[in-house]
Amino acid sequence: MGLATGWALRRRGVEATVYEQFAVGNQRGSSHGRSRIFRLAYAEPEYVRLAQEAMGLWRELEAESGETLLELYGLVEIVQTLEESTAHTLEACGVRWERLDGAEAERRYPIRVPDGSFVVVQPEAGIVRADKALAALSRGLDLREGMRVSPDELDADVVVVTAGSWVNELLDEPLGVKTTRETLCYFRPDAGGRPIPSVVSFKPGRHTHEMYSLADPKYGLKVGAHHAGPEADPNEPGEPQPELVERITAWANQTYRLADAEPVGAETCMYTTTPDESFILERRGRVVVGSPCSGHGFKFAPAIGERLADLATTA
Repeated sequence: MGLATGWALRRRGVEATVYEQFAVGNQRGSSHGRSRIFRLAYAEPEYVRLAQEAMGLWRELEAESGETLLELYGLVEIVQTLEESTAHTLEACGVRWERLDGAEAERRYPIRVPDGSFVVVQPEAGIVRADKALAALSRGLDLREGMRVSPDELDADVVVVTAGSWVNELLDEPLGVKTTRETLCYFRPDAGGRPIPSVVSFKPGRHTHEMYSLADPKYGLKVGAHHAGPEADPNEPGEPQPELVERITAWANQTYRLADAEPVGAETCMYTTTPDESFILERRGRVVVGSPCSGHGFKFAPAIGERLADLATTA
């Protein structure tokens, strides 16, 4: 979000310096790795609209950088009724979606659809190439890595804080958030040349994700348990949780056709979450707060950057 804000400010002709306490793409935070999920499919219309805005901005960044950042293989929701899916919200927002029976879905994708279920596909979805996105957003910025600073130390008209799990170390009035260390795993799918779609499963009776998966450029498939990790201090190192690795592996084998039943790797990712999983974007005097993103923010980064840049340049 900090790089996206810097990009938005640069496009406005505003001088900005971006500070990163480690290095861009480091494994300690929430933005590392090769891919992040991109989707328009949300139960809330405001998030659908925000994702549409972000998609246009990702395309602008692609044109500027010459890099392909969005790879759209589709998003799959495996459901038993349309009410379980995001189809009604997509319809209301004018977003294209498609219903497939289980046999057609399994022919098109290397997935498994249980008896009694069908698939809702949203084609304008897939992944953001996270590592390439960070590099593209960084171009032309005054980026200073390996520097841990606080707002009080900076001689600047406005300071934008997009510190993720470290946010409350930088604010005079802390946010009501919790930080957790989440586990994700990588698998080799048995794709047979078919595209690897993103797949989400919902918690019973809710439009909150329980498990999520997406394409990975190296191994083929990335799978995570959403909001399942323990509370954690981002300053302390941590490892993937064995019980979550087991849970993720079981779900991956139930949901995809895999070349190998066991994961080929596992890692962690920090979440910083509000009670309603929304974002906090506000100005407090000379400090603009752009955190947290509650585990689903990366796809929106350029649109959030625009909003934070607006807050920073409006008295």
